[in-house]
Amino acid sequence: MFGGRTKCLFLAKNYLCSHRSPIRCHLQLQRNFRVAVIGASGGIGQPLSLLMMKDHRIKDLRLHDVQGVKGVAADLSHVSAPASVRGMQGPEEIEKAVECCDVVVITAGLARKPGMTREQLFEVNGNIVMATVTAIAKKSPGAMVVIVTNPVNAIVPMAAEVLRQHKVYDPKRLFGVTTLDCVRAERFIGDYLKISPTKVKIPVIGGHAGTTILPIMSQCQPPLNASQECIESMIKRIQNGGEEIIKAKEGKGSATLSMAFAAHRFVDVLLKGLKGEKTPLECAYVESNVTDACFFATPLSFNKNGIAKNHGLPCLDKSEKEALKSAVKQLQQSIELGINHVKCKK
Repeated sequence: MFGGRTKCLFLAKNYLCSHRSPIRCHLQLQRNFRVAVIGASGGIGQPLSLLMMKDHRIKDLRLHDVQGVKGVAADLSHVSAPASVRGMQGPEEIEKAVECCDVVVITAGLARKPGMTREQLFEVNGNIVMATVTAIAKKSPGAMVVIVTNPVNAIVPMAAEVLRQHKVYDPKRLFGVTTLDCVRAERFIGDYLKISPTKVKIPVIGGHAGTTILPIMSQCQPPLNASQECIESMIKRIQNGGEEIIKAKEGKGSATLSMAFAAHRFVDVLLKGLKGEKTPLECAYVESNVTDACFFATPLSFNKNGIAKNHGLPCLDKSEKEALKSAVKQLQQSIELGINHVKCKK
């Protein structure tokens, strides 16, 4: 059935993936990647999975959800792209979906509805993400874990605590996606300056909810020469971008297409790092010591181990320093909420 060398590689690959240490499971025989999208039949998961199919670095795309995912996988299997695609459904197949993956992107959970607080959303989505992260800890402990599910400010610390309890936590490999805040900032500033958003560079730090989102306008390139009133209005729009979309969709949906775009952008940079390529800076919500909040989004660069360098806080003007103090206090509360959720389950 196999030639000598082919058989050796086949057996080696299966041996490595059956012995689940982070190093063995993720020692690549070739630098193409296994990626799982959890929540793949949802409003974010479907467009994100389509974008993933186009990525030549992905050889094995696994889709998981509680229902409807078989149809999504069948649909994507007709796309003329090199990646194989498989759909796995229900809690009984979650471990199979994440096993030996290089990257697991978690989009599963409910979208926020009008009037719903993020604390209420956490009560639902926290348990969903906890089950997925537990499966990752068991079957793919060296994976890069990319969390899109809201509320990110509490979900990411919760995921870290789950991994820590399973003794597989690596802070360089766990990320909360805040890229949508960067994407919005680039778009809104680009529209104001009448230039392409791709030419706008601005760090957006902090968290991923309301006033924890801190666009550092003083560091925008090209410079945003606008009145303070205009700048404050733009900051508020970036911070409340999700509400704008919920209202535009008349309460029947939230940010799905733009979130899929942002999540794909983050994964693209992550895969560049895994390939050993130099990466552009991208902000993400990670374990951090740059402020008194032990999870915080700042610009990062990436390598084969995940985070290569946390580039810390950009220079802040006086008003940005004041906004930072407020954001840190809010983040500390969210972090405590996430960690306590796991401890109460013990």
